[in-house]
Amino acid sequence: MTTDRRTLRSTFELAAGKYHAARPGYPSALYDELVLTSRLRLGDSLLEIGGGTGKATVELARRGFTITSVELGHDLAAIARENVAPFPHAEVVCADFEQWRPAPGVTYDLVFAATSWHWIDPSTRYIKAASLIRPEGHLAFWGAQHVFPEGGDPIFRDIQPVYEEIGEGLPDAATWPRPGELADHRAEMWECGLFDNVVVRHFDWEVSYDVDGYLDLLDTFSGHIAMAKWQRERLYSEIRRRIAERPDHRIRRHFGAVLHIARRRS
Repeated sequence: MTTDRRTLRSTFELAAGKYHAARPGYPSALYDELVLTSRLRLGDSLLEIGGGTGKATVELARRGFTITSVELGHDLAAIARENVAPFPHAEVVCADFEQWRPAPGVTYDLVFAATSWHWIDPSTRYIKAASLIRPEGHLAFWGAQHVFPEGGDPIFRDIQPVYEEIGEGLPDAATWPRPGELADHRAEMWECGLFDNVVVRHFDWEVSYDVDGYLDLLDTFSGHIAMAKWQRERLYSEIRRRIAERPDHRIRRHFGAVLHIARRRS
């Protein structure tokens, strides 16, 4: 894993207090697909990679699964424990997933990662996950990414000159994906040789924010956390000004998730 990845993934601790309220939940249809395709049954044992404050943990615990969630950040893990407290079959372990090991002989029906898979070392993540999945159990991962539908909020393109002004402009190769156009990882899932029956599904949804809610969301993104104070102040003041000029004083952000599910080879 590169130093940059290790450094950036640790920044979420700085946003632990805002993370659960600010980050979007995932659509119920995504969980329905996950349960159906993974052939999960009530009481099955799940392992979560990088559970954060427990947004996905809570939803799957509510559906009756036994969950162990491994979270790197102490503050994030503490909040997750509070959020899963109503579910005695869910536990949160504060540890680095790449170093963590379960008790000898323990494997899981499903290993999953919600907006955290990309933080795990690409050279070892499939090997580590497969080692923790029972034969013919499943691996699943997905994330919430920004997508740009026709008729979506224009502020994201309009604000780009401010990002460029503060030295945080998009790279030349950046794209503006529409719903259904997000890249998927099915090829690497096949190529690692550890999984088969790869299924990929796209989901998208929209969230409306007031200005404080939207800036709280930005405060949970690693790139914004890592900005210098003057950069955030310049950017956030301009976002506040533009949203204040709107009749409803709100901003619409469209999210997309690409759900990947694969069966461990027996």
